[in-house]
Amino acid sequence: MPIPLSRATLAYLPPEIATPRYDPARVRAGIVHLGPGNFHRAHMARYTHALMDLDARALGWGIAGAGLLPADARMRDALAPQDWLYTLTERDAAGSATQVIGSLADVIFAGEDSGALLQAIDDPAIRIVSLTVTEPGYCLDAAKRLDPDHPAIARDLAYPHAPRTAIAILAEALRRRRDAGASPFTALSCDNIQHNGRVLRQAVLDFAALGDPALAEWIADHARFPSTMVDRITPVTRAGDAAALPVADKWPVFSETFTQWVIEDDFAGGRPDWDRAGAQFVADVTPYETMKLRLLNASHLAIAGPARLLGHAFIDEAMRDPPIAGYMAALMDRETGPTVPLVPGIDLAAYKNQLVQRFANPTIADTVDRVNADAPIHYLLDPIRDRLAAGQPIPLLALAVAAWIRRMRGIDEQGYGIENRHPLAEQLRRRAAEGGSDPRPVLAIEAIFGALGRDPRLIGPVAAQLDRLDREGTAQTLRHAVDATRQGYDSPP
Repeated sequence: MPIPLSRATLAYLPPEIATPRYDPARVRAGIVHLGPGNFHRAHMARYTHALMDLDARALGWGIAGAGLLPADARMRDALAPQDWLYTLTERDAAGSATQVIGSLADVIFAGEDSGALLQAIDDPAIRIVSLTVTEPGYCLDAAKRLDPDHPAIARDLAYPHAPRTAIAILAEALRRRRDAGASPFTALSCDNIQHNGRVLRQAVLDFAALGDPALAEWIADHARFPSTMVDRITPVTRAGDAAALPVADKWPVFSETFTQWVIEDDFAGGRPDWDRAGAQFVADVTPYETMKLRLLNASHLAIAGPARLLGHAFIDEAMRDPPIAGYMAALMDRETGPTVPLVPGIDLAAYKNQLVQRFANPTIADTVDRVNADAPIHYLLDPIRDRLAAGQPIPLLALAVAAWIRRMRGIDEQGYGIENRHPLAEQLRRRAAEGGSDPRPVLAIEAIFGALGRDPRLIGPVAAQLDRLDREGTAQTLRHAVDATRQGYDSPP
């Protein structure tokens, strides 16, 4: 029978399970993290754990996770009996390794009331408040600025001292620090948003200025919002995943072996030496995040749409379909790759080849639906804007957008239903069905596409690819796009 996971049972776990070299009972929170989901637990918490293994002085940088959604009570309830311990299994085609992560000091449920969370952040020992809440959690408009008309933001503006959104929580926590005469903290975004630190900073300043302009000035002068680039494919834990473990873990995490974390070195009150555990501190994250967003995230979303239309359930399965694998390689080589600047210390050709291998990893079982749900359309729109600004064609990117729109109709090529968890799901379904092979009803949604949705240089190529998807099917459309761009961009779409 598997051994229940807790501090008391660590000494009894089988030798193939690596356990902390430090005493997890001595871990104290120096970080509060908003959104302690699987990615955070496979990434930032894992780096912090690895640093604690190296240096006992890092035990003061433990993490108090904070769930902001009603469903996050499950995380607290699962991990509390385990003393906040959990297992992380890293695996690829060559094998797997499981370790117990001990860097969590607490999990706070703030899905109904943020009072306890704000009290936790009040502690002067908390010098970093980090977050992985995905882009919708920032409540942004199409210009990547805070949307004051967003219902959740409007609610928090009415009740700023009882905030529920991540942006309002940060603003209120910083107000409490200011009013107490305490030092500000560093707000560290770990979300896949280009210039995530700058975007987060502006959103917090915008929120604060709407209620207290003096607070916005204080935050601008004293708080810090470094940008980061995060990378590790971490799927949703499936119901049967824990059964294969020799330890009873109520919420284990599984990830690929690859991991990368690049951090702008700009902190208000000190930081962990994460670089000793493999992270990289730099003066400017921009080249690294552009590389990752344009090559990994854009490719993920670009293949997930066609893969779902073709009936594929998993990314690795889709990568064994030649039209999809060929399309991804062509997209990186011919359209998204050329928008990536030189990245210090990175061989872009090798990086692209590694991405193909990572996506094809059969042990991860990353679902097409997870990618489609978690990856916002801006991963495709940002390189499109760059290419159009440079007067360059976009047939492969236009195909990705066309497949995204085609998927929004809610039915695949086999006639099976497609679940859509986009915040505007019903509007998208209705407009996609209304437009048919005409993408303009969907592209006209200002909150998603902004002014780009009215640009004929986007509308024309997307319409051509959407029409071809309807007439010839996804596989043939992928083949045609790859063949046409191999011969140059003068071929008809």
